[in-house]
Amino acid sequence: MDRLKDKVAIITGGVAGIGLGVAECYVREGAKVVLTANHNVEGGKKAVERFGDDQSLFVQQDVSKEADWQKVIDQTIAKFGKVDILVNNAGVGGVNGPLEDLSLEDWQQVIDINLTGNFLGEKYAINAMKKYSNAKGAIINISSVAGLIGLPLSPAYSASKGGTRLLTHATALALAAEKVDIRVNAVHPGWIETDIVPEAYKDQLIQTIPAGHMGEPKDIGEICVYLGNDESKFANGADFVVNGTQRA
Repeated sequence: MDRLKDKVAIITGGVAGIGLGVAECYVREGAKVVLTANHNVEGGKKAVERFGDDQSLFVQQDVSKEADWQKVIDQTIAKFGKVDILVNNAGVGGVNGPLEDLSLEDWQQVIDINLTGNFLGEKYAINAMKKYSNAKGAIINISSVAGLIGLPLSPAYSASKGGTRLLTHATALALAAEKVDIRVNAVHPGWIETDIVPEAYKDQLIQTIPAGHMGEPKDIGEICVYLGNDESKFANGADFVVNGTQRA
């Protein structure tokens, strides 16, 4: 308990699935959380009711829009006074199929949300951490095993997650060279039990996981707790794979 006491964390896509699992772990460990979502406004309201208005804030946000990032930072500072942690979790799977059948619009939607959204998150979080948190903090980018090994029928998703992995490395190196104590790491989940996974395919997917079961959102939440506090002070620019040995 209290591993994140007095920390303020922004968690994008934080009202359902993996994002909510991260939020649950963060609140348990004493953090104040700012949860964002674009469409699931009702889920945001329910999360604040659950965690308490003194401990949480919901902001509707399209992560691909720069103005929305400024709004999130402004409201976070107004309520909690600083930003210690950013968990770039919001993302979409996009349209699946052969690359040659993918439209530019379908491609761009995935890149805008999954990769440009993470770039904007890093940019605004770093500036806020420098201004309000003594240039200290942690950024955690939720990538995917698809950022390590491409999925043949998810070219846009794989590209966005691979881009997120290298964005993580590049940003970590740049901040370390500046002697700025803001760490940037990537988490690569495998199959996690969320509503995104079609019920009809679950048994088939589980057969591909050596551990014999899917992960839970809190499995990602727990690694994010570690990466958000000073226990992980020497972990920077690194990849943390949480996938039940599927890609071992």
